[in-house]
Amino acid sequence: MAGASLLSLLDDIATLLDDIALMSKTAAKKTAGVLGDDLALNAQQVTGVTADRELPVVWAVAKGSFLNKLILVPSALLISAFLPFLITPLLMLGGLFLCFEGAEKIIEKLFHKNTEHDSKANIEVVDRVTYEKDKIKGAIRTDFILSAEIIIISLGTVATQTLSTQLGVLSVISVIMTIGVYGLVALIVKLDDMGLYLLNKPDAGQFKKAIGSALLSIAPKLMKVLAVAGTVAMFMVGGGILTHGLHSVSEAIDTLSGTIANYSFSWFEAVLPSIFSTIFGLLAGLIVVGFAFVAAKLRHTANT
Repeated sequence: MAGASLLSLLDDIATLLDDIALMSKTAAKKTAGVLGDDLALNAQQVTGVTADRELPVVWAVAKGSFLNKLILVPSALLISAFLPFLITPLLMLGGLFLCFEGAEKIIEKLFHKNTEHDSKANIEVVDRVTYEKDKIKGAIRTDFILSAEIIIISLGTVATQTLSTQLGVLSVISVIMTIGVYGLVALIVKLDDMGLYLLNKPDAGQFKKAIGSALLSIAPKLMKVLAVAGTVAMFMVGGGILTHGLHSVSEAIDTLSGTIANYSFSWFEAVLPSIFSTIFGLLAGLIVVGFAFVAAKLRHTANT
C-alpha cells in the first residue's frame, strides 16, 4: 500500500514537471520580445565603468534581478488571486516610468551634450563606489519593470492552471530569463577584452588574430547600437504597456495600422503597432518630464 502511494506521488510529480516544462516553453516564446528589449536596456545600463569592474557590476545587477523576481513572483500570484484589477494600473505606472527615463536620456543628449563627457573626464575625481552604485540601482530599477512585464505575460499563459503549476512556470521563466539576459550582457561588455586577449596571445594564429581584431572593432560599435536600442526599447516597452492599458488608444493604433497596411504593404500591420506604441511612449515620457521640470521649478521658487 505504501509502495503504491509512493508510485502515485512520483507519478503526480512527473506530471506536474511535464506541465511546467510545456507551459514554460509557451511562456518563453511569448516573452521573447521583452527579453530582447531587456538585453538591450541592461547592456547599455551597465556600461561606463572601468574594465576591471564590468563583470562585478553585471553580477551585482543580476543578483538584484533575482531579488526583483523573488519579490515579483509571489506578488503577482497574490495580486492575480485577490486584486486582479490592480495588475494593469501597476504595469502602466511602470511603463510610464520607463518612458520618463527614456525621455530624460534624450533631453540630456540634446540639451546637455557636455554632461556625459564631463562625467567621464572627471571619473577619477568622482567616488567610483558611488558611481557604480548609481549605475547598479538604475539598472535594477529598470529590470524590475521589465521583469514585472515578463512575469505578467508568463502568468497569462498559465492563468487557468493550478497554483503549483503557475508557481513552477514563473520560477523557471524567472531563472532562465535572468541567467540568459545577464550571461549575454556579461559576454557583450567583455567582447573587447576577448579580442585583446586573442591579439596578444603569443601562440595565436592568423585566424585567431583576425577574430580578435574583429571583436575589438565590433565591440564599441555594438555598444553604441545598444545604447540607442536601449533607449528605443524604453519607449517601445513603456509605450506598449500604456497603449495596452488604454483600450481606446490600442484600438485606434490597430485600426490605423490596418488601414495603412491595406493601402501599402500587408506586413505593415504587424510592424506599425510597435512603431506607434514607441511614438506614444516618447510623447508620454516627454509630457512627464515636462511636468517634473515645472514641479521642480515651482519647488525651487517656493524655497527661495
